[in-house]
Amino acid sequence: MPEGSGDFFPVTLVDNPPDTGRVVCEEAFGPILPLIKFRDVDEVIARANNSEYGLGGSVWGRDEEAAMEVALRLNTGTVWVNQIHTIGPDKPMAGHKQSGVGIENDVDGLLEYTVPRTVSLRRSQ
Repeated sequence: MPEGSGDFFPVTLVDNPPDTGRVVCEEAFGPILPLIKFRDVDEVIARANNSEYGLGGSVWGRDEEAAMEVALRLNTGTVWVNQIHTIGPDKPMAGHKQSGVGIENDVDGLLEYTVPRTVSLRRSQ
């Protein structure tokens, strides 16, 4: 544990938590990870997509083509394959479902700070 002021939480793995556990049902913004057994890849994808959240996800594997197939099936704003949290300012980043607060980065992120408006005038002849 680091010394000094502040709150620190060590990296924590939770082995086989219940499906109703907070570590399974809620977005965790800290170093905590549930370890859950699955029958096959289809079950993993179905369970991940069944969440009300979809900020981001990561897929890890030796077979890059298979990992990309899984990534394309996940309903999240960002999916990293064999990496985590590497995204440049030129790529839009947004959550899906109940995650996120709009779009960050790129032109799409800049447009989040605008309010489009149209004014139309019919000119008299």
